[in-house]
Amino acid sequence: MALILAPMEGLLDFVLRDVLTRVGGIDRCVSEFIRVTDTLLPERVFIRVVPELLSGGRTAAGVPVRPQLLGSDPACLADNAARVAGMGADGVDLNFGCPAKVVNRHGGGAALLQDPELLFAIVKAVRAAVPAQQMVSAKMRLGFADDSRAEECALALQEGGAGEIVVHARTRADGYRPPAYWHRIADIRARVRTPLIANGEIWNAQHAQQCRLESGCDTLMLGRGMVTNPGLALEIRAATAHSGLTSLAQGSVNTPGLDWPGVQEHLGHFWHLVRSRLEARQQAGRLKQWLNFLRRHYPPAQQAYERLKTEIDVRVFDAWVSAQPLGAGRA
Repeated sequence: MALILAPMEGLLDFVLRDVLTRVGGIDRCVSEFIRVTDTLLPERVFIRVVPELLSGGRTAAGVPVRPQLLGSDPACLADNAARVAGMGADGVDLNFGCPAKVVNRHGGGAALLQDPELLFAIVKAVRAAVPAQQMVSAKMRLGFADDSRAEECALALQEGGAGEIVVHARTRADGYRPPAYWHRIADIRARVRTPLIANGEIWNAQHAQQCRLESGCDTLMLGRGMVTNPGLALEIRAATAHSGLTSLAQGSVNTPGLDWPGVQEHLGHFWHLVRSRLEARQQAGRLKQWLNFLRRHYPPAQQAYERLKTEIDVRVFDAWVSAQPLGAGRA
């Protein structure tokens, strides 16, 4: 089993990648998308989104980060893929799943799932531009308005040369509303040879194992579940080792992850990175944003969020973080 940290625009940036990979359990990350339009981007643009490129393409914990490109022009995407591949990443990922209206309106992200021939052309061009030893992967949804062309789209990605395909088990029309249709990934697996990675609605170890059973995928991509519960990858690994695939899916197992004192310690590191690496106008909002996710899993985060949600003075946040005790880490 492998666990991959998902790309999430406006949330899962290099700061959270650093923190969450320090917690442990993650094998690889995919960056938030880098938008490609009609020009060859300078290296500084890639570094701004993926500063890990300056450190061998890995987070401080040593976890590889694969840059993700978003666009619709095969030639331009190929040029940019070649450039970022030459900067030390382990490969390049292509975004065919973003549901944002502004992205789809310009023919990017999930809108491309309406045109399998263009999917093929993009992947083929990028695969030809990236050195053979580096991976070209792709992330798709089940479709745009419906899932009737899911298999066709996956086949187009495969024939274009994608070495891995992440399937977010919802359509663009579904957005992020539950459920995720994991069984449809199994339908795609029956048609394609390319390794598939399952993504969507994995909030705990039981969800992870049920997703593995329904999709047939051993590799999972974790997004909001990891942001909400930073110990999720550890819990999935411990639960799988403890009970095995079938028995865990059928019952509930108490698995070790990360307790609140452990989270407090990581919050301190998170705040240090935010204060040192992000613009002043972003800093307070970033801590409130993560607390807003954490409160779904940790009751003390609810109290912290209620206390800080209207604050804008970073000195208040400095004082709050300084007052947090250092945790013991894993429960």
